Amino acid sequence: MEIIKTPLEGLLIVKPDVFEDDRGYFFESYNRNAFLAQGIAVDFVQDNESRSKKGVLRGLHFQNPPHAQGKLVRVMRGSVLDVAVDIRKKSPTYGKWSSIMLSGQNKWMYWIPAGFAHGFLTLEDDTIFFYKCTQGYNKESEGTIRWNDPDLGINWGVTDPVISPKDVAAPFFRGFESRF
Repeated sequence: MEIIKTPLEGLLIVKPDVFEDDRGYFFESYNRNAFLAQGIAVDFVQDNESRSKKGVLRGLHFQNPPHAQGKLVRVMRGSVLDVAVDIRKKSPTYGKWSSIMLSGQNKWMYWIPAGFAHGFLTLEDDTIFFYKCTQGYNKESEGTIRWNDPDLGINWGVTDPVISPKDVAAPFFRGFESRF
């Protein structure tokens, strides 16, 4: 398993070792010891899965402390543009974002620690997105930031995605008061 640091401290790209032959493939999608060797000591308590058609944008979502979530995300089928935004007030990269293409074909994962808002845009129909969380969902702790916020300037590559009413009404980053 190869773990690659991004310019945003703590945000990591995880490239598993994939073993393929004429029968198919095998890989470890999570290995606690490999994460511990990288200094990532986390316990996952909830797994989530979504299926979306092409052009669906989900995010930017996060949970505030004390229910803040770290997420290990991956695509099982299809592909997404996955985006993480640093919302840790004392971070030198506060308000900066990073993105990666995750797909069922490349099998890469993104480790998104607590203190990041997260979202993704599906690039193919019937995309299945899977993630492991370090905390369970807590409605009172959930937060959102507008996906197309001009101050963040995220290049999603689309102007009119399919989004939920909650994400349409999400507040802008300029007025956002981070609890991280």
